Amino acid sequence: MTPKDYQEAVDWLFVQMPNYQIDGQKAYKPGLDNIRKLCDYFGNPQGKIKTVHIGGTNGKGSTSNMLASILQESGYKVGLYNSPHLIDFTERIKINGANCEKEFVYDFVQKLKRLPEDIRPSFFEFTTIMAFEYFYQQNVDVAIIEVGLGGRLDSTNIIKPLVAAITNVQLDHQNILGNTIEEIAKEKAGIIKENTTIISGDETANVKHIIKAKAIEKNADFIDATEIKTDLESDLKGNYQKKNIRVALALINELQQQGFEISDENLKSGLLKVHQNTSFIGRWFEFSKEPLTICDTGHNQAGLEEVFKQLNEYSQSKHIILGFVNDKKIDDVIPILPTDADYYFVKPNISRGRHPEDYENLLKKSNLNYKIHGSVQEGYLAAKQNCKKDEMIFIGGSNFVVGDFLEKNLRI
Repeated sequence: MTPKDYQEAVDWLFVQMPNYQIDGQKAYKPGLDNIRKLCDYFGNPQGKIKTVHIGGTNGKGSTSNMLASILQESGYKVGLYNSPHLIDFTERIKINGANCEKEFVYDFVQKLKRLPEDIRPSFFEFTTIMAFEYFYQQNVDVAIIEVGLGGRLDSTNIIKPLVAAITNVQLDHQNILGNTIEEIAKEKAGIIKENTTIISGDETANVKHIIKAKAIEKNADFIDATEIKTDLESDLKGNYQKKNIRVALALINELQQQGFEISDENLKSGLLKVHQNTSFIGRWFEFSKEPLTICDTGHNQAGLEEVFKQLNEYSQSKHIILGFVNDKKIDDVIPILPTDADYYFVKPNISRGRHPEDYENLLKKSNLNYKIHGSVQEGYLAAKQNCKKDEMIFIGGSNFVVGDFLEKNLRI
């Protein structure tokens, strides 16, 4: 297999099975029938591995990586399934921080091309079975599985985990999950299984009530992670990570009760070595110190509110690069943007990327000092040129903006 072969396989995967609406065709497939057929075809590898299931609107990626790092520090071989990737497709499927081999992806795509006619998986369904099969083949001790979208009908919801968690519930993907917090909470609570402990990290009473009610229905223990008191810290530096740490601690406590050997030292060092152990980037990630350049993948209203709250703690003048995808409600985002900054609105380099010209009428009504750029890199180079000594740059608004930026500028 050559690098070209791998790239062609991944390109084919995206073209054949996009996971979002393209040209009016909705590629998101609600329901578990298709993933069940797919898992059956490959011998149900998800039933042959131990798993932990983590859902939520924001924080599930950070919590998943914290948990993986702690378990790695404890000597376990840990599979980790996250989405989306920032730079390369193989980031979605890792073992102890190492991406799955490109050869494995290439070989699995060839198997996909030979599937029976009655199995037509979506992009996410295929990547999910790919992760299950890889973790089974590599004989992991435990696999941490992040929910892709929602919960109840998500492809990952075919697993029977040791424990599950819902980090929080916020408005996002309303076109698919529901228009209210309560509707979305019910979808996310769909990952709760019979007799399987559920950890809740949401601070609002109505969301707690919905999750707890579902837990009672499923005879599942309900643990409220917001009640945990801790002064432990992580190398993931966003202020919002304090909430995710509590969820990770609750998950660890449950796994300890199920026989996992995890010491206090493992716990402490695991939280402080998330970047090192899992290669996790993009969450309040300090790209450079001169000029200070930070990127963060927070992309819905709640996530962006947390991001800008922390950004406002910096006294430096700011150059902010933002881009969004088509389903983002820009009119909800613009009011929360700090007005004392220079903005560079950009188009993410994907088919779902929204060109800033599409929402410039909203920008004109704001008090923002802004310019429009056709690409993330163009916006970044303009910001870097304009950024004076002791000023800072921030890049965000979408996973795809951060991914595009890192792909072109990060040297690992």
